[in-house]
Amino acid sequence: MTLTASVGHAQALDGREAGLQATHHALNLLGPTSPTFGIVMSSHQYQAREVAAGVSSLTGDMPLIGFSTPAGLTREGIHPHSVVVALLSGDLRAEAHWLPGYAQSGRETATRLTQIASTQQQNQFMLMFADGFNGDAEQLCSTLIDNAMPFLGALSSGDLNTGNTYQISGTQAGTGGLSAAILRGANLRMGIGYAHGWDPVGSQFRITRSRGFWLRALDGRPASETYAQIFGYPAREWAFPPLSYLSRLYPLGVEDGGKLVVRSPLRVEADGSFRMNATLRDGLDAFLMIGSRSTCQEAARKAAQQSLLKLGDTKPVFALVLVDIAWQMLLKSTPGADIAAIQEILGTDVPIAGGYTLGQIVPDKPQAAPQFLNQHIVVITFGEETE
Repeated sequence: MTLTASVGHAQALDGREAGLQATHHALNLLGPTSPTFGIVMSSHQYQAREVAAGVSSLTGDMPLIGFSTPAGLTREGIHPHSVVVALLSGDLRAEAHWLPGYAQSGRETATRLTQIASTQQQNQFMLMFADGFNGDAEQLCSTLIDNAMPFLGALSSGDLNTGNTYQISGTQAGTGGLSAAILRGANLRMGIGYAHGWDPVGSQFRITRSRGFWLRALDGRPASETYAQIFGYPAREWAFPPLSYLSRLYPLGVEDGGKLVVRSPLRVEADGSFRMNATLRDGLDAFLMIGSRSTCQEAARKAAQQSLLKLGDTKPVFALVLVDIAWQMLLKSTPGADIAAIQEILGTDVPIAGGYTLGQIVPDKPQAAPQFLNQHIVVITFGEETE
């Protein structure tokens, strides 16, 4: 049975109606075939369980996972305060799982994922979405080492002020959890590409004090004072909107193991520290990084090209796009520029669904732990190898 995909989106006053309308739209586009797997990108302004109920009312017990986001993405562009539903049908088997304890222990959640993925088969992948404000994604990834199955996904995002974010698995939904789906198919192929559009600009610091997810001091003084000196805004203003959230536009490139790893603040706290969602070690060197529309568009093209290259001769039938929330901030004056750049590579006929996230997870080398990224765009293309 040929692999096909469709994407629907809708706005409504409540999450159940938005989820129902978006699913109805996607089912109409899918035609007479029955869907075997679904992905939901839902505005954080809706109630998670209402969205899940609305989608499931039309798809029944079909495996389904999803995450909250400030805006959904389709090939038509960006959709704030909406629900986006992607449906896949064909030679694809899926099983969805709900792990509510991710925020309490990324390590235990990874151990459970390893048990779920223990059945070794060819052409299987695990797609997962975890809480972006609570939980340790780096710990999760580092514990997933020695798994033959590729792990990929993102951290859900939402209201940076309240930290409101949620995950969906079937009719189950909530905060602080992780939703995951194992995807299998004899001829299933997935291409994964990723890149970012931020470059170091020369300002170098030493991380002199960090505790858990809080970066306290750069060069011996509060992190906000360092940014105040660079950008000219008083340090106290960095603790309040809009600067407290716009700090994500200016991530740090941290030298670790001979490579520059991008790490982005979630917000600036009242004491001047940066709240991160990845830990940083004292003594590491860090560089200020700045992005632009042109460099991000080029990164989107690069990610799409990498994804197609991994597919080989297989034609893409669907693309899942997971973009860091910093891109939405940067491209506010030209919304949808990231999707337009991807379509330059994939074409305008390939269905696209995605959303803005607080971190991305991509496979590394075989038998190695997956990578946890900040500030990236990830393009995952689905295709079916033909005889």
